[in-house]
Amino acid sequence: MSEPTKDQKIWQVVMAVPEGRVVSYGQVAAMAGLGRQARYIGKALGKLPAGHAVPWYRVIRSNGQIAFPEGSDHYREQVSRLSAEGVEVVNGRVSMSRFRW
Repeated sequence: MSEPTKDQKIWQVVMAVPEGRVVSYGQVAAMAGLGRQARYIGKALGKLPAGHAVPWYRVIRSNGQIAFPEGSDHYREQVSRLSAEGVEVVNGRVSMSRFRW
C-alpha cells in the first residue's frame, strides 16, 4: 500500500475533528506532520473531490476567525454548518478557548 499524499494526510486529520469542535490551519498542519505549512491546508481543502465527507468547515484561523470573506457563499455555508453542530459564531469568529479540539 502506498504512502498517503500530503493532501490525504490533511484530509485524514480533518476527518478526525469531532462534531462541535474546530481546529486552526496550523493545528492541522502540525497534526499532519507538515510543520508550519498552515497556508497549504486551505489549498488542500480546496482540492476535495465532489461528494466528499471531509468536514472542511471545522478548520478556521488560529484567532478563531472564519477565513472566507463575510457574506460570501462559503462563509455562509461554514457559519451554517458550524452553528448546526452547536459551535457559536459571533461576528465571524469562534471562541477557540471554548471550541478548539
